[in-house]
Amino acid sequence: MEITSGMVKELRERTNVGMMDCKKALQETSGDMEKAVDILRQRGLAKAMKRAGREAADGMVHAYIHSGGKIGVLVEVNCETDFAAKSEDFTEFVKNVALQIAAANPLGISPEDIPQETIDRERAIYMAQAQESGKPQNILEKMVDGKMRKFYEENTLLQQKYIRDPDKTIQDYLNELIASVGEKVQVRRFCRYQLGE
Repeated sequence: MEITSGMVKELRERTNVGMMDCKKALQETSGDMEKAVDILRQRGLAKAMKRAGREAADGMVHAYIHSGGKIGVLVEVNCETDFAAKSEDFTEFVKNVALQIAAANPLGISPEDIPQETIDRERAIYMAQAQESGKPQNILEKMVDGKMRKFYEENTLLQQKYIRDPDKTIQDYLNELIASVGEKVQVRRFCRYQLGE
């Protein structure tokens, strides 16, 4: 199958990956757009894993005020160089993460950031709910584990569905950025303020 420039352009717009990588992925998949997207996502994740051990000491702090001054967010996102920190993709990512935090109100960046007492309280609530079903203990544990996975998906930034594209998580969005800028990028910390809280 002939790979047209229009196909390459469409894949680039969907993935934010370079033209040559898009063309190569389309050639490998005989023009199958969905398979090409999957290949590029896998490669982006592999690149992200390779960069995980690097130092990310540059980046930016961004302030976002939402809802007529009723919600404010400060977020710090780090990368390796100020060249990447000044790139359009990086700046857009930081702004979108601040918007995500304002809208979705995560409790932490990853499950490790959730206080243990919050986790214990949630597990106890889910166990009490599960016990009402009258199922055996091993089934109850699986039910609670499933509810805890859902809790993390809703309450940790990296596992939340991205509000602008619910087909991917913030972690997926971060991996795309890492593949795009070619550096380690990490959301270091954030603080969300809500009027009256």
